[in-house]
Amino acid sequence: MQKIEEIYWLRAYGCVAVFLFHWLDHINQRVDNVVTDLMRIPLVLGTPVFLFISVFVFAVRYDKQVPPGFLLQRVKYVMLPYLAYGFIYSTAEWWRLAGSNNAVGFWENAKAYFIYAGWHGYFLIIAMQFYAAYWAFTRWQLWRIHPVPWLWVACVVSMAYWGAAYWYEVEPPGYLLWVAPLGWLYLFFLALVLVRYYPLTPSATLNERPVWLQTLSQPRWLLLFISLIVLATFAHWLAFSSKEVWVIPFFVLFTLVVMRGLKGRKAPGWVRYINAYSFGIYLAHPMFFVITDVLVGPSTLPLVAYALLLILIGSVGSILLNKAVNTTTFGAMLFGKRLKV
Repeated sequence: MQKIEEIYWLRAYGCVAVFLFHWLDHINQRVDNVVTDLMRIPLVLGTPVFLFISVFVFAVRYDKQVPPGFLLQRVKYVMLPYLAYGFIYSTAEWWRLAGSNNAVGFWENAKAYFIYAGWHGYFLIIAMQFYAAYWAFTRWQLWRIHPVPWLWVACVVSMAYWGAAYWYEVEPPGYLLWVAPLGWLYLFFLALVLVRYYPLTPSATLNERPVWLQTLSQPRWLLLFISLIVLATFAHWLAFSSKEVWVIPFFVLFTLVVMRGLKGRKAPGWVRYINAYSFGIYLAHPMFFVITDVLVGPSTLPLVAYALLLILIGSVGSILLNKAVNTTTFGAMLFGKRLKV
């Protein structure tokens, strides 16, 4: 598969965005105001970036037919880390609560993590659904259907899903609301649309894209939308997560602009380095944030020092752990495979 430089940039952005979003969760223990809300605006795109990439890369690589064993490979390198890290995080939470007024049984707590996907690894369940959907997409030759109308339908469905869920205060156990595919459909079809019009051959050009795609790829529309988001933030109208109605048009505009603006711009070494360890960083960084809090405490240092220490330990710890587990194939399967970039 040809190297698509924009994906390196996007994956690095998604990794840093998720990392900093959870970092802000710790910072908010000491300061929570409109400034930290504004900081979250670009960070809500982290999880959608990873999901978008998961479809885009396979659509470019495999096009109309996936290889034998496609789903089995995805299970090995996606669901095994879900189980391994889920066990670590669930056991740590059970241990933390033991002896307190909020103590829970080991298996009850594990059920919340594994069955109800009640931890940040819920992303892996969504990704696995996307892999199964892409297998079905090729198996039943659904590539014969033009994806553009389905993109608009998917955007409406996803926006309606999040809007209705919050309006009616639907609260299933754990993160079951989040792992349902309806809220993420737009990412699947956005990836298919962009692959359809992506210049995969030297003779192809971006000018071959339809007018609406070229228009929405212009930065002014993204800047206008961001301005509206900022105004809504000052008015305290928004909640900040990747599971919000306003994130859907935001992500679509962001992705169109980035894929056009970064076309052919070679990713530097530091971007590729983040790419290589992105999966491991995504899975492990909250663990190192908690270790920092246990060893140092969130209120013992000045805020700036505490914030920098979280970044240092969270990033270095996650990378070193991923280096260690990738010394064996089994370790990579369990704790996150290092990407070859």
